Amino acid sequence: MATQIVIPEVGESITSGVIAAWSVADGEYVERDQTVLELETDKITMEVPAPAAGVIKHSAAEGDEVDVGSVVGEIDESAEKPAGGAPAAAEAAPAEAPAAQAAQESAPAAPPPAAKPAAVAAAPAPAAAGGPVHATPVAEKMAGEHGIDLGSVVGTGAGGRVREKDVLAYIQSGVTSNGATSNGSAAHVSGSRSVHQEKMSRLRQSVANRLVDAQHTAAMLTTFNEVDMSAVMNLRKRYKEDFEKKHGVGLGFMSFFVSAAVQGLKSFPLVNGFIADDDSGKPVIQTHDYCDVAIAVASPKGLVVPVLRNAEDMSFAEIESGVKALAVKARDGKLTIEEMTGGTFTITNGGIFGSLMSTPILNPPQSAILGMHTIKKRPVEDPDNPGNIVLRPMMYLAVSYDHRIIDGAEAVQFLVTIKNCIENPERMLMDV
Repeated sequence: MATQIVIPEVGESITSGVIAAWSVADGEYVERDQTVLELETDKITMEVPAPAAGVIKHSAAEGDEVDVGSVVGEIDESAEKPAGGAPAAAEAAPAEAPAAQAAQESAPAAPPPAAKPAAVAAAPAPAAAGGPVHATPVAEKMAGEHGIDLGSVVGTGAGGRVREKDVLAYIQSGVTSNGATSNGSAAHVSGSRSVHQEKMSRLRQSVANRLVDAQHTAAMLTTFNEVDMSAVMNLRKRYKEDFEKKHGVGLGFMSFFVSAAVQGLKSFPLVNGFIADDDSGKPVIQTHDYCDVAIAVASPKGLVVPVLRNAEDMSFAEIESGVKALAVKARDGKLTIEEMTGGTFTITNGGIFGSLMSTPILNPPQSAILGMHTIKKRPVEDPDNPGNIVLRPMMYLAVSYDHRIIDGAEAVQFLVTIKNCIENPERMLMDV
């Protein structure tokens, strides 16, 4: 009896994915609910478990795009579990080994190979030691015309297959198979001239398409301001240890900026809205009485933007705990579709990578995004002693917004609200 491995439903907007990796090799024994493959979609990477125990057989390869509901393999439940968990095929190997060894011992000794000319000994090693070089017919023809040893060409095709462009890149490097340039002089190659290609992940393709779409559809503008971080840094210094002892999480800057953004979103609802279509397909402005703040996170698989739901009801401790949990899930590739969709406003912090100033791109369909940057001490006028210059920790802030629904005056006032809250944190406590 064989049980099929079917690609499960992931979310309403996801209809297909790519098999990123098989976790279990073809022919191996798997236990029920053991992860058999990783499916990469344009939003998340998810693990697909085995529906039964038995020996697995693949019917789709790594890198294949598969639709939701399609069959990518099957599990033979009638197969017995090998002793020690090893595949049945592997158990036969030791029995065959003595026979192969005996055959090798009975065979006559091969004569030593003849010495090769020095010129041949200096030739580059083949792509696979002792094995044939795999190349396309066009690549073979081009290599023959130019006297190129295909074994010295790095293949970028599937399984290291040499393609036409690989040979062309080798020719353009000016080196022939005998190590000389086209004019007969000795070649001088200071480093590798190989060209490497890496398939774009579905997640990165999706991010790229969304960002390009934002550039093409929105009337995007950016307004800047700077904020004195002295008050926030002093608060963190005074209460950081007590905060962590009580709440079990560190007191970072994100809780201040999320709370400040919520204050601004309440005062300027259009910044928390976006353009949508009504039932007849006509554009309408959709606003929200809640603040679902998305936090841009750099993960190993690319940029992801998980969402803090109802940030307007969160305390500083809840914000810090929520951000930490989402960051860990992003790092481990464990974010769900629900955690990645539905944000009404986004915050991105390029400052953790050292960015001094940038113009963040909108996260469609949202109409605004706040960009935080690195903190640098700069000379500014002392607000308490006008006319005097002091050195203060300053951060540049940027708000990119869709000018179709947000006027410049609103965007500027929204950013000033954030600036006032950060420079005077007590405003957030007083809700003013």
